[in-house]
Amino acid sequence: MKIVRSITQWREIFGGLQGKSVGFVPTMGYLHQGHISLVERSKAENQITAVSIFVNPTQFNNQEDLQRYPVNVQDDTLQLQDLGVDYLLLPDYGELYCDDYRYKVSENQYSLDLCGATRPGHFDGVLTVVLKLLNITKATRAYFGQKDWQQFQLVRGMASAFFLDTEIVGCPTVREDSGLALSSRNKLLTPEHKKIAPQLHEIISGKNSLAEKWKMLEAAGFQVDYLTKKEGRIFVAAFLGKVRLIDNVGV
Repeated sequence: MKIVRSITQWREIFGGLQGKSVGFVPTMGYLHQGHISLVERSKAENQITAVSIFVNPTQFNNQEDLQRYPVNVQDDTLQLQDLGVDYLLLPDYGELYCDDYRYKVSENQYSLDLCGATRPGHFDGVLTVVLKLLNITKATRAYFGQKDWQQFQLVRGMASAFFLDTEIVGCPTVREDSGLALSSRNKLLTPEHKKIAPQLHEIISGKNSLAEKWKMLEAAGFQVDYLTKKEGRIFVAAFLGKVRLIDNVGV
């Protein structure tokens, strides 16, 4: 596996990959089985697989959340080597934001709903960094988990709106045996909250009304940010302590 830190270096490498399909998995690191499933899908469908690790500061509307975000690039690198990834992109802020975020991508409808309603500017940061990474990698396909359903839909919409050649591929949510959707933030849960967290998926998957589900979540110890049904799915965001969890299920 080759580690690439500069955009110039990646573009030189990409120049020698023409004619080969390139799968790309953008991550913020602290990899778990959900990320690994994306990498495995990419390897199955492409000749070359590249992964990026970059904790993107522009998508954090809460600086405390950014500072607490778990990081372990050394372990991540070893995991990706074992998986047979071809390239690991490790850009820094200066590489990706040479303009210091003067230019950004904004979507003015769906990004204001759900997570966007309580995390102002979050999706501007997500779409901006993803567009940069897709322009850098020129990937044939890019892989995103559907736990972040809203993010996946927005990225797919952006790729279409800006006529990007990259196919945006959505992959199923990977869960623990308990039903809890895998997330790097799960590491931040206290032992007590880790026991409660699986009830998020259990409750939203039940047959109760939304009002009843809301009450059940609060009774279990969650502070509900939103709980709603749309697009044939139920969406939830809720806090356990300072950790914000999201999930969605089809109905």
